[in-house]
Amino acid sequence: MSAPTPSQTLTDRYIHAVVRTLPEQQRADVAAELRAAIADQCDARLAAGESSAAAERAVLTDLGDPDALAAAYGDRPLHLVGPRYYLEWWRLLKLLLWIVVPLGTFGIALGQALAGTPAGGVAGSAIGGALSIAVHVAFWTTLVFVVVERSDRARGKATTFAAWNVDHLPDVQQDGAAFRDVVAAIVCLVAVAAVVVWDQLVGAVFLDGRWMSFLSPALWPWIVGALLVIMAIEVAVQIIRYLQRRWTMPLAVINAALDAVVAGGAVVLLSREALLNPEFWLAVIPRGGETVFGVVSILAGLLIVGTAAWDAVDAFRKARRSG
Repeated sequence: MSAPTPSQTLTDRYIHAVVRTLPEQQRADVAAELRAAIADQCDARLAAGESSAAAERAVLTDLGDPDALAAAYGDRPLHLVGPRYYLEWWRLLKLLLWIVVPLGTFGIALGQALAGTPAGGVAGSAIGGALSIAVHVAFWTTLVFVVVERSDRARGKATTFAAWNVDHLPDVQQDGAAFRDVVAAIVCLVAVAAVVVWDQLVGAVFLDGRWMSFLSPALWPWIVGALLVIMAIEVAVQIIRYLQRRWTMPLAVINAALDAVVAGGAVVLLSREALLNPEFWLAVIPRGGETVFGVVSILAGLLIVGTAAWDAVDAFRKARRSG
């Protein structure tokens, strides 16, 4: 976690952690109510002789995990089999899915490619493997927590996990950070567009007395032109998002449609060996260039599809929270 700015108090960060998952229309009221309650409790501790910093930490620690408090405000039950370990289960499951599934998928794709499996077979094995890994991670993680909770009931004693404390609070994202995010997204889009155009008009590397492109030369001009139009629309979406200070469902739908077009087009081109330039790999790696080209094509497809899916889901998640 990055270091908080000097203007962010623990109370600011705690309130932000509570209201960030609540519907937009609830946040102001909950923040005001919570800030007043924290101030009252801090005043009582100050009157008893505690220092300001110690009183604030003690009050926030007594309030407990902000995710649990947010669930109470949002009337959302935190139940797996029972509510005791829901947050620990959910956090661990998300962490394992983010780590294990991509690594496992990469290993399956690489192993299949090195074994000489055709591109379609590698893609199918990777997708099937990713789904299987995700199911196993979810099942076994859940089973462990079910066993722990049932054994606790039998023993009449709770298993102790690391206690929440105020040092776990996330930083508050200010409007300036949102502006930086939009600028970063636009700069990234412009940079990618510039690299693609340079690759097509000049080349990626200079070999054997000539420039050679990383992408297939057949993409110019129509497919590259279509990609530039899509990127221009994406820049407009990012600007509108910043002006509205939030993701909306219409913007999320447009963003998802753009992601689907890019990812779908890339998969089709990769399946026809028409996205990357095979001559590039044969020139760079004379021996084994075809194998490397096949592996890179598969990994590129997985990366493009995964990135597009994550971007679309993230936009819908933020739009739902803002609604």
